[in-house]
Amino acid sequence: MLKPLHDPARHPKRCVLHSSPLRHPNRAGFTLAEVLVAVLIMGGILVSVTQILHVARISRDNIHNIQETQLAGPAIMDMIERDLRGLIVYNRAKRDHFLVENHVLRGADGDSIDFVTTTDNLVLRINGDNFERSTFNEVGYHLRPNPGYDDFLELYRREDQGIDDEPFEGGEFTFLHDRIKNFDIQVFAEDGVDADAFEDWGDEDARGEEENIGVPARVEITMTLELQRRVEREALRPSFLTEMTYRRIIRLPEVLRVEETALLVPMIPSGSSSSGDQGAGANAKSSTQSTTTLTGGAGGRGAGGSRGGVKGGKGSGDGERP
Repeated sequence: MLKPLHDPARHPKRCVLHSSPLRHPNRAGFTLAEVLVAVLIMGGILVSVTQILHVARISRDNIHNIQETQLAGPAIMDMIERDLRGLIVYNRAKRDHFLVENHVLRGADGDSIDFVTTTDNLVLRINGDNFERSTFNEVGYHLRPNPGYDDFLELYRREDQGIDDEPFEGGEFTFLHDRIKNFDIQVFAEDGVDADAFEDWGDEDARGEEENIGVPARVEITMTLELQRRVEREALRPSFLTEMTYRRIIRLPEVLRVEETALLVPMIPSGSSSSGDQGAGANAKSSTQSTTTLTGGAGGRGAGGSRGGVKGGKGSGDGERP
């Protein structure tokens, strides 16, 4: 009898049949449902993180805009008002008191203003090893087109230490802001509802008119600037553009508009003589009666005293004026 080639009794290990893997419940793996649930969980986490980042970015931009609104615009207006409050006109011609010029730059108002103020200079001057500060300074505010953006203007503060014969020229320029949309200055000769506004004041064309020189009654300054976005791509979208307009009305003291009279300087008495002594005595009496225009006559031929004085009694009169 022929025996099988593979006898199970003799070779038991060789005759073991391998069953299908699906019949082994202990084998590890992920089902399709488990994979889908994991994907949904990860997607929810990513969406939440994205929303948090978006809200954080918006909050950052809002805080930046609030800071710029509270600092940039009001700070510039406060600086201009502080300089105007320190306006000084003592012992200077009326044509050198105040200058406002109307300018149009790229279709927007870019007016300029110049004057002399008692505000301490912001830019210290180096003198040897020391930094010097001046009490009287020539100050001005000027604009120019923004070289990087055609829609904006740049605002600069001009400052010249001390006072010279040209108070509206020279000095150093300090950068203030680069996103100015409009800078308009209106000057009023009188303070009232029906007062007429002047676009130019004290310039070369208006200096021939008496009402357009000197110190005005009030100044109205209007400035429009755009809040700069932190994210540049938002700044390119018109829906995100935000403009803020600031307006400041500054009334200047009336005492600055009072025209100065000639300064009275006492004269040194000349040589004495018999007739001059009598003239000096008469002039001394008259000087006590008009102290506002006469500081005292001089003896002898100079008994006329200074401007507005009275000739001496018996003196020759016609004294020299200072």
